[in-house]
Amino acid sequence: MRATVIHGPSDIRVEEVPDPVVRHATDAVVRVVSACICGSDLWAYRGVAAREVGQRIGHEFLGVVEEVGSEVRGFVRGDFVVAPFVWSDGTCDFCREGLQTSCPHGGFWGQVGSDGGQGEAVRVPFADGTLVGLPRDAVSDERLLPGLLALSDVMATGHHAAVSAGVRAGSTVAVVGDGAVGLCGVLAAYRLGAGRIIALGRHEARTDVARKFGATDVVAERGEGAVEAVRELTGGQGAHAVLEAVGTEESMRTAISIARDGGAVGYVGVPHGGSAGVDVGQMFGRNVSLRGGVAPARAYIPQLLPDVLSGAIDPGLVFDRAVGLDGVPDGYRAMDAREALKVRITF
Repeated sequence: MRATVIHGPSDIRVEEVPDPVVRHATDAVVRVVSACICGSDLWAYRGVAAREVGQRIGHEFLGVVEEVGSEVRGFVRGDFVVAPFVWSDGTCDFCREGLQTSCPHGGFWGQVGSDGGQGEAVRVPFADGTLVGLPRDAVSDERLLPGLLALSDVMATGHHAAVSAGVRAGSTVAVVGDGAVGLCGVLAAYRLGAGRIIALGRHEARTDVARKFGATDVVAERGEGAVEAVRELTGGQGAHAVLEAVGTEESMRTAISIARDGGAVGYVGVPHGGSAGVDVGQMFGRNVSLRGGVAPARAYIPQLLPDVLSGAIDPGLVFDRAVGLDGVPDGYRAMDAREALKVRITF
C-alpha cells in the first residue's frame, strides 16, 4: 500500500510500504477513506519535533473495517469508523475514567513501529477500546465526512479546552489561536452555551469561520494589545473561561492575563515554547486556574457525534483544501505557508 512518510524537515513523501495485517487478536485493519494534516504535524515538518527517516505520519482518519482479530467483539468487516488520535485498550483504570490518552498500553498513530493515518490502511491495536462506530451509510455522504473527520482530533481537542476551562451557559469565553483547534474551541464554547465568545486571531479567512462557529467578537491584536482589547470588551474584568490553542510562551501569557479573576484557562496547544509563560504568582493572586493537556478524544467523540450527525454543529468547515494522497506533500507546504488552514486527504 501507499502511505505518507517523513524523511526530514520539509521532506514529506508518499511511498510504498508493507500492507498492515492483524498481529494480535485485538487488532483490526481499517481501510482509510478520509484523513487530514494536523497543525501539530507541522512541527515535524519544520524540524522542531524529531522523527526517524522514513517514519509514518498522520493521526486523524476515518475508515472502513477490512479485517478483525479473533477477540474483537464490537466491529465486523464493513463497519464505518472514526479513530481518535490515540489508541487505547479500553479496559485500564485510565480508560475507564475517560482519560484514554494515559492508557499504559496506548500509543499515537505514526509513532515508530506503527501505521500513520495518512495512508491507505492502518492496523488498529485494541480495536474495541479505540474505534468509534459510525452509521454505515455515512461513508458515502460527502457533506458529513469533513465533520466526522474533525472528531478524530481538532473538534475533540477544542472541546477539551472548553471543558477544562469550565465553559458554562452564559459565560464569557476568549479563545487564543485561530488555527483549526482554536476555531473548534469557539464551536465547542458555542455548543456549551457561552453567552459571549471572543476570538483572538489576525487572519480574516479564519476569523470569518470563527464568526460562523459562534464568535461574537474578534480581537486582531497580539500580546499586550490583545490583553487590553479583551479587557476593554469585558469592562476590565476579562473572560470567565480562556481556551489556549497555540502552545507558545506568548499565547500562554496572554491567556492567563485575559482570564477574569476566579476564571480558568483550558490549554490544549502543543507546547513548543517552554513554560516561562506560566506566571504562577499572577495566577495565585487572581485565583486563576489552569487545566488541560492532551485531549482524550475517545471519551468525547460519542458525546459530540450526535450533534455532527444531526447538523447541529459542523466542525468540517475548518477544512479549506482537499488533496488526494499524491498531493499530501503539497498539502504540508500549503499549511506551513499559511495558504491553507487544514487540508483534508481523500482516497
